[in-house]
Amino acid sequence: MKKIKYFSVSLAVVAADQLSKFFIVKNIPEYSSGWSCCGDFFRLVHVRNLGVAFSIGNGSSDFIRVLFMVILPFFVLAALGFYIIKGKKVPVAQRWILSVILGGGFGNLIDRVFRKDGVVDFLDFKFYGLFGLERWPTFNIADASLVVSSVILVILLIQNELRLKKYE
Repeated sequence: MKKIKYFSVSLAVVAADQLSKFFIVKNIPEYSSGWSCCGDFFRLVHVRNLGVAFSIGNGSSDFIRVLFMVILPFFVLAALGFYIIKGKKVPVAQRWILSVILGGGFGNLIDRVFRKDGVVDFLDFKFYGLFGLERWPTFNIADASLVVSSVILVILLIQNELRLKKYE
């Protein structure tokens, strides 16, 4: 069961995510800013999100939110965990990246289950009007882990495909 080691990264992501959210909840009043850097380029804020990325589904009924933001993601994450352990021919780098995705997914899932006011978001960056956004939507460590590791995973998959085509 050497493959269990990959879950250490998942646990580290969940721990960093939950500890940072705990700090924000305890130190910054909800819907306010607690600290900023470089003018207002970066701010630590305390906001809640009942939806998913970019607040999609924020106004959905409780049934829809539970089904599509708790139950379905739980089964997807469970399948991902199973794949990390049992997947055949999964390169080591991909297992590590999938473990980061797993940790980020569970970080936000914990909030959806145990925080009635929604997922705690707190990282807020100025976006200078790009794509019509003055500020990028506020996010957290779990979100960042999901996005960064997903981009890395896509790059690894493309590299693998190019390598396979090279030997055809």
